Amino acid sequence: MPDDIWQTMILTGELGRHPVHFFTNTGSTNDLALALSNTGAPDSTLIVADSQSAGRGRLAGRTWHSPPGTGLYFSLILRPHLAPADFPKLTLAAGLALCKALQRLTPCQPGLKWPNDLFLRGRKCGGILTETQAVAGAGQTAVVIGIGLNVNTPSESFSGDLRAKATSLRAETGAAYDRGSLLAAILAEMDLVVARLAQGDFQGILAEWRQRDIHAGHLVSWVNTQGRIITGLSLGPDEEGLLRIRDGRGEIHSVLSGDISLAQE
Repeated sequence: MPDDIWQTMILTGELGRHPVHFFTNTGSTNDLALALSNTGAPDSTLIVADSQSAGRGRLAGRTWHSPPGTGLYFSLILRPHLAPADFPKLTLAAGLALCKALQRLTPCQPGLKWPNDLFLRGRKCGGILTETQAVAGAGQTAVVIGIGLNVNTPSESFSGDLRAKATSLRAETGAAYDRGSLLAAILAEMDLVVARLAQGDFQGILAEWRQRDIHAGHLVSWVNTQGRIITGLSLGPDEEGLLRIRDGRGEIHSVLSGDISLAQE
């Protein structure tokens, strides 16, 4: 399947209204995006790699499997009209955009795991890493949204424990997908959802996100930043996007960060 949009993007350095920096291989597109944001890269600049050698997850020590020619690995530089306290909401917005793009171009019905993972039939297919960069001397903050998506990755390329936990669009559907078309669709949905967020429609975004929440109503375990394990019922994100977990004593915990997984029910 020819990646016409992909090849045009590489040749022109553009994808729609997005300036593009393309790399055959890099350590991490987020690292490059953070560096570029500090040197004045404009809003909506896109960093795309065919493969990554040091793709990062949200939590320390987590990596993202990034083989060449099969997945989407990209980072988007944003300078949103949002208060810094609202920047974490961009992660949930990006997850919704990913889901809507995949629903438009594939037969998949993806689900979302708070705050930043995309799942297909119980296995992880994509992840989002949102980071901020204070721009030197400008009193300005850029937000970088990094996305990794397993597109045409064969299931046999996931080694060891990863094979039971990870999947790809191709592994789930048996079809190959044009990465350029997928990237263009994701960016179009991202543009829409970021505009909605800037216009104050986080509650509308949240309502759509909750429809895709794979953990809502299930027992989950949360490892907090102090390493303590808390088990309780996931109540989904609150109006600010923080996850709520009700433990066995009825206490509701508001989760800002940490590792969440399904508990034994």
